[in-house]
Amino acid sequence: MSPHTPSAYGHTPSTYARTLSACARTPSAYGSAPARYGRGPAPDYGQSPHIVIAGGGVAGLTAALALHAAGFERVTVVEAAPAIRPVGAGLNLMPNAVRELDALGLLDALEAGALRTRELRYYHRSGGLISREPRGLGAGYRWPQLSVHRGHLQQVLAGAVRARLGPAALVTGVRVTGLELPPGRRPRLRLEHREGAVKGRASLEPDVLIGADGIRSAVRAALHPGEGGPSWNGTLVWRGVSRMPARAVGSFMLVAGDDRQKAVVYPMGRPTGPDREVLVNWALARPAERTCRTGAVPGEERFLGDWNRPVPVETFLPFYEGWEFDGVRVPDILRAADSAYEYPMVDREPLDRWTRGRTTLIGDAAHAMYPIGSNGATQSIVDARALAHALARHADPAEGLAAYERERRPVTTALQRANRELGPEVVINLAHARAPQGFTDIHDVIPAEELADIACRYAATGAFDPTTVNQGSPYEVPLPVTG
Repeated sequence: MSPHTPSAYGHTPSTYARTLSACARTPSAYGSAPARYGRGPAPDYGQSPHIVIAGGGVAGLTAALALHAAGFERVTVVEAAPAIRPVGAGLNLMPNAVRELDALGLLDALEAGALRTRELRYYHRSGGLISREPRGLGAGYRWPQLSVHRGHLQQVLAGAVRARLGPAALVTGVRVTGLELPPGRRPRLRLEHREGAVKGRASLEPDVLIGADGIRSAVRAALHPGEGGPSWNGTLVWRGVSRMPARAVGSFMLVAGDDRQKAVVYPMGRPTGPDREVLVNWALARPAERTCRTGAVPGEERFLGDWNRPVPVETFLPFYEGWEFDGVRVPDILRAADSAYEYPMVDREPLDRWTRGRTTLIGDAAHAMYPIGSNGATQSIVDARALAHALARHADPAEGLAAYERERRPVTTALQRANRELGPEVVINLAHARAPQGFTDIHDVIPAEELADIACRYAATGAFDPTTVNQGSPYEVPLPVTG
C-alpha cells in the first residue's frame, strides 16, 4: 500500500507537503552509487515500501544511503533544522564505522576533509604519559580511524543522499510533532513545517518509520511515553574548534587529566596555507558548579541535551592553565578558538525495547551515551547498516526491524554501561588514584598487562577489535539464488 498523501491545513498545501507526497509516489535515484549489496534486489513487498527517517544527522543520513544501497528506492529523510549546515565540532570514527562508510562508497570524499588517527595517548594531568596506542591501520586494522569535523561528515552524507536518492529525499525544516502506533498497522506520523509566517501541517503513514531524531527523540517519546528526559551525571563539557600551527598540535590524539577533570585534543586535517595550520578539535570535562557561568542551572530540563550553548573561553580557561603534554599546550589551543560551547554530559537510560511493529530507533535516539571511546557517531553508522541489512533480508518489515534490534541493542547497551564506568579512560583515574602527584614510569603504577586488558575489554564490548572488524562487513546481502 502506498502511504497516505500528506494534507496541509490552510488554504494551500505547503511546499514540504507536496514534496513528501511526490517522494512517496515516485521512486527515483540520482547520480552514481556503489553497487547494491550483492547486486540483489530488496524483498518483494508488492512495491518498494516508503520508509521515513525522522532526523537528518549522522544516523539518519547514513540509514538513507544504506537503505538505498540495499535496494529500497522510496526513502524520505525529514529534518527539523532549516538546512543541513556544517556546524558542530569534531568526532572520531572507529575503523568499524569507516569500513561501513567505505562499503557505501564514501571513504574518498570523507578523507578529503579528515585526518587518519595514527596514535592515541593518555596522560596524567602532571604531564606523565600513561599509555600510547597505535590506531587504525597502525593497529592492524584494514581501515583507518578518522578524525573529522562533524559538519564535513554531514555534508558528505547529505550530498550523497541528494545525488543518489534525489533532492526530494531530504526535506529540511520539518519537525515530528506527533506519532500514533496503531497495533498491526502502519505508524501515523504528524509533521509540521514553517515557511516564513506560514505554518504547514501534514500527516503521513509510511510503511516503515525510523527514529533518528537524537537524544530528545519524538519517536522514542511515542514508543516510551512518560520515560522522562536525559540523565545528567553532574559534569559539564566544553567543546570547540581551533586553528593552530601544525607544530603546536602534535600528530596524535590525547586524553589527559585526573579523577576530576579531563581534556581531549586532536587535529582533524592536514596542514594548509603558508603557515601550515591545522584544524584542532578539543573537548573538556569538569564537575559543574551549582550554576553555570552563563546563568543557566545545569539540572534544568531545558538545559539537558542542548549541545549549542555558547560561552566565553574565559569561563573555563583558568581550570586548564599549565596543562601541557609533549609540547601540546592546552591553554594556547583554547585561546585560539573562535567560539566555545557548553553542555551537560548526559546520556539516556538503556531501553528494553527499541521497536514496535514497523517503527524503530537508531543512533542517539536509541542509545545516547557519554562521549567516551569515540562511539557516538561510530555506533550510529553501524546501526544504519545493520538496519538496512535486516530489512533487506526479511519480507515482513516488522520482522526485519525486530532482527535489527536483536543484534544491535545488546551491543550498544553494553557500551552505554561501559561508558558510565569511563570506558578506556578509566586508566587516567587509576593513575591518579595510585600516584596523585605524578610518576616517573607508569608501569610502576599500572602494570602493562592491566593497561592492555582495559583497552582490549572495551574493544571487545563494542565488537571493534581488529580481528572482528577485519573479517569485513557483516551487512552484505547475499546474491539471490538462481537456477
